[in-house]
Amino acid sequence: MKKKKVLVACGAGVATSTVVNNAIEEMAKENNLNVDLVQIKITEVGSYIDTADLLVTTAMTKKEYPFPVINARAFLTGIGTDQTKEEILTELKK
Repeated sequence: MKKKKVLVACGAGVATSTVVNNAIEEMAKENNLNVDLVQIKITEVGSYIDTADLLVTTAMTKKEYPFPVINARAFLTGIGTDQTKEEILTELKK
């Protein structure tokens, strides 16, 4: 399976994206998935338009991208985390 480039973005590219980044890293290991995690600010997503496979973000975005966008605020609230993890895994396994 090809390595997937996953953008993990929040407003500043530091705090909340680290929480999500760590969760995705753990899920990838548990499921033997090959991922390249890139932790960024939401404003930097445009720089990865041609190379990213997935955007997982805790920030609000109304822009359209050529790859799936998954809202990961559930990792911060603890509500709906399992569903969000399932969405991420589904995309990573494609």
